[in-house]
This record gives sequence, C-alpha cells and structure tokens, in this order.
Amino acid sequence: MRPVTAARTSLPMWMIALIVFGVLAILGVTIGLLVHFLAVENRTYYYQGSFKVLNIPYNSNYGRETSPENNYLSKLLETKMVDAFESSSIYRQYINSQVIKLFPDRNSVTAQIWLIFKSPRSMKEGTRTSIESILRQMLRNHSGSLTTDPNSLRLLEIKKVDAEKIINSCCGRRARMSATYDRIKGGSTAQEGEWPWQASLKKNGQHYCGASLISNRYLVTAAHCFKKTQNPNNYTVSFGTKVNPPYMQHNVQKIIIHEDYIPGEHHDDIAVILLTENVSFKNDVHRVCLPEATQIIPPGEGVVVTGWGALSYDGDYPVLLQKAPVKIIDTNTCNAKEAYNGAVSDTMLCAGYMEGNIDACQGDSGGPLVYPNSRNIWYLVGIVSWGDECGKINKPGVYMRVTAYRNWIASKTGI
Repeated sequence: MRPVTAARTSLPMWMIALIVFGVLAILGVTIGLLVHFLAVENRTYYYQGSFKVLNIPYNSNYGRETSPENNYLSKLLETKMVDAFESSSIYRQYINSQVIKLFPDRNSVTAQIWLIFKSPRSMKEGTRTSIESILRQMLRNHSGSLTTDPNSLRLLEIKKVDAEKIINSCCGRRARMSATYDRIKGGSTAQEGEWPWQASLKKNGQHYCGASLISNRYLVTAAHCFKKTQNPNNYTVSFGTKVNPPYMQHNVQKIIIHEDYIPGEHHDDIAVILLTENVSFKNDVHRVCLPEATQIIPPGEGVVVTGWGALSYDGDYPVLLQKAPVKIIDTNTCNAKEAYNGAVSDTMLCAGYMEGNIDACQGDSGGPLVYPNSRNIWYLVGIVSWGDECGKINKPGVYMRVTAYRNWIASKTGI
C-alpha cells in the first residue's frame, strides 16, 4: 500500500485575488509614475541662439558688454523677446531670455541669445518648435526702430552646464536673486550666489577687507587695506558667503596701489590685486561689470553695499555675508557743514541715508557698492573707503567713485 500523503492545501480565492490586486496596483503605480515623469513632469531646457539686426552702421562699441550702445540694443531685443513669449501659447513654460553678446558687422549686428523653458519631456520637441516659430514671427514683425532678419535665426538646445558657463562668463549677472534686496549695519544676510563678485581679503588668514572680482585674475579694493604691509605673501582672497572656512581661496601675486594715495588721507583710496592663478567662474563666483568712465548715476538711485564688516561701530562681526540697500546722496548734501564739511571730492561718492542707521562699517573697506541697470546687470560704482563711525546721522558712507578711476583700472589691468 502507498503511504497516505496529506492533501495539498490551496490558498483561498480571496487571498489569491488580494495578491493579484496588489501586484496590479504596484504595476499601475510604477507605470503611472513613469508616465508622469516622462510625459507630465516639467523639466528645464536651455537654448542658445542667434539672429541678425539689420541696417545698423558698424560701431565697435556694440561688441563691448558695458557700452551704452550694447545695453541699449540688448534691452530693446530682450523686451521684444519677453513680449513675444509672454503673449504666446507657451507663456507658462517660459522662464528667461537674455542677450548674451552682440557682434557688430558692416551693416548689421548679430545678437547671441540664451533661453530657458520648462516643459514635459513628451512635449520637448513641440516646445522647441514653438520657440523657434515665436522668435521667427518676432523677427518678421518690424514694429519700432529695428529691422531684423527672420532667416538668420539659429536655435540650439544646450546642456545645463554649458548654459551656466555662458551666463557665468558675462559680468554682473546673478544666478540667484532674492525678491528684494534688503542688509553691515541695519542689513540682512545674503543668499548663496547672490553677490558672486564679493571677495574676502584676508591678512595672515583673518578677514581684513572686502574686494570685488573684475576678471578671472584681478580684483579691486581700497588702498588703505595695505597700510601695514604691501607684501603679497601676507594676503589671500576667498569667495562665497562665509569667511571661514575659506571658499575657493587664492594667493595674491601682486598689489597695485594708486600712485597718488597717501596713507592716512582719503583721496585715491584704490588698489588692484592680481591673483597667482585664474578664478574658475561658477554660479556663485564670477565678475562684476565695471562702468564706463562716462556713466552717471544720479542722487536717489538705489544701490547695494555688501561685506563681512562689523554689525555696528566696534560691534560684532557676522559669520555670513551681509547686504544693505542704500541710496546715492548728492555730493553737495554730503559736503554740508553738518555732514562732511567739504571733505568729499569729485572722485568720491556718498551713499546711505542722512538720517543714519544703514551703512557700511569696519571690515567692509574695499568692498563693493553695486548698481543694477535696467537689464538687472550689476555694476561696481563704489569702493567702501571712509566715513565717521557707522550709521551716524549726517555721516553716510563715502566711497571711491569707480567711474573716476575707470581709466586707471584699465591702465593697470587691461580691462
């Protein structure tokens, strides 16, 4: 006789149904997520392009990124692009468009542009076609003073890393911007990458002064920062929002102090620093624009001063970079008897508030006072130099006026 074996027990139908349902649910969720990320989830796409503006007589100034001609034409073109995209069917996908460079020719100027859009991956090709179509239509429309050539349009998708390299090679652009610029005595903490040209000049490893990056090798600062020693070996330069630990630290090769600067006096308080090696431009470290010598910033204009200086006179020093909004003050007001009594010369400018409170302070010396133009490109207009304490009534900060030293900077740096 065969031995009796126990009958196999089968799973109850309800349990089988539950398992099948669970597997199908997992598959459904997985497929749903894949569809979402591949078809619905927005991704960011970057484009580089160019087109020609016609009937413009040759002028080499169009090729200089800080010239009035460059700014004027770039602003017109940027406004045309913004209007075209914001009134289009893809306005929700539009993020940014900028003119990066202008190339003047015999009777035309070629504009190099840079665009950012977001779209689901499934709509990527359709979005690109739409961008091209909108730009072509914009170039066909010759309203206003510009004649543009729609047949000259070229558009190419580029990688994020290449898009960042392009924008970081331009002066005065900010990768990250706060909604308002608020800040130093009476200021607030800066965000990472908000002031990418700000540098800390350290003496024997300790923060000593501020400085501004104007190229991949040169910085501008105050001459009085070197009153104790001008030996480059005693100084280093670092970037970012924290003084310590130093971020992207560089050694100093040469210090060039203005020939007419006299220690203890305020005039010609400007110096240039040459680094031993190039600075690699990144989102959070790149150069500020230098103004043209002829640029005028009228009293009342809003500017920003940044630095790691004392939060009040003889007070504590911050760990993080500080920023403060101040206003340009008329030199006559600054030279009033109750203010600086004639001590502010034409090569200096005042910024702050006559009622006090917000101001640069000790340790901010040599740092930047910057101004945004109508395209939100930032220019170095002042170098923190001197003042009576910090934030006192009728005693605003006094800065070296960069336009007055623009030719001197060019003679020392070639910039």
